[in-house]
Amino acid sequence: MIGKLKKDVVVADKQAINELYNVGYYGRPKGDILELTLIEAAFLIYRNRIDIELDGKTLDFAGFFKVASMRQQNFELKYIVYKDLRERGLYVQPGVTDFRIYPRGGHPGKTAAKSFVYVRTERIPMPLRDLMRSFNAALNVRKQMILAIVDEESDITFYEVKSIDPKGEMDKIYPDITAWATLLEERVIIWDSEASSTLFEHGFYGKMLDESRLQLSLVESAYLLGNGIINVHDRESDVVIDIKEFSKRASAIEPEFLSKFKVYEDLRNRGLVPKTGFKFGTHFRLYSQVRSLDRMPHSENLVHTILPDHEFALPVMSRAIRVANSVRKHMVFAVQGERKIEYIDIGRIKM
Repeated sequence: MIGKLKKDVVVADKQAINELYNVGYYGRPKGDILELTLIEAAFLIYRNRIDIELDGKTLDFAGFFKVASMRQQNFELKYIVYKDLRERGLYVQPGVTDFRIYPRGGHPGKTAAKSFVYVRTERIPMPLRDLMRSFNAALNVRKQMILAIVDEESDITFYEVKSIDPKGEMDKIYPDITAWATLLEERVIIWDSEASSTLFEHGFYGKMLDESRLQLSLVESAYLLGNGIINVHDRESDVVIDIKEFSKRASAIEPEFLSKFKVYEDLRNRGLVPKTGFKFGTHFRLYSQVRSLDRMPHSENLVHTILPDHEFALPVMSRAIRVANSVRKHMVFAVQGERKIEYIDIGRIKM
């Protein structure tokens, strides 16, 4: 079977429709011809299903591969992923992102595509805006979003990207009085023993300094201050610090304070208990409900805050997801938009 290379497609005659599309769902029929993408054509040369001509000369696999790589950006990366998916017995076609995949037992014309695949190299950072553009394209048509990351040795790791709506069952339990607290060097201490005990045992805020006093992180302190539960005083002048001044001082101590606090506040308002995720290299670990400090439940999610201009260094992202999986947790990224915070779960998936 002969196909002719024309710019960024390979064109074959009606015979190809019968033998390639109707049997394997390669390409797209257009009237009496079949148009193949460069990636499909390369795979068919590899499988000895087609010969391809350019300027009257037949190209072997190496010759076609070199020409195609000059005509399509990231050609070799996409070919690696396409070949892998096809050899797994999946029907794959070009899609809104890089590929769309059909469910096992389904094919074009019979079933709708199940997944959109987005191909990346580990070498180049992935802007969040690119990920969200592809994710929203999949979400709008109710498709699964898959990232296919190709490493330097041409191995592929597949990740599923999905939106989650985290909700917890924690009630807002506060002491009846506003507690007096002091901002020290980088944390806040509540001096009132009754308030300390209530917030620690029932709200699961902070950590007890001793039997009577509770120490709080900056984000915990800002949340309680903003809700009128504590009054924060300066350690030298004893002057009361309002939430605006506290946020200013906290940002000087911790540059990521404001972005972390917005996520912490949103999670607490959702009935969840965020605690530090430092041991896992993230901002928070998350509990949906805590009934007793003696029997702390397993936290199911790790949450890391990112801003709209964030760029994923893919080796770093891979490491974070691997750490989360190793402790039976999901890696969730809290994306701060103009109006709301969106939670994106990125996890490894087997194809």
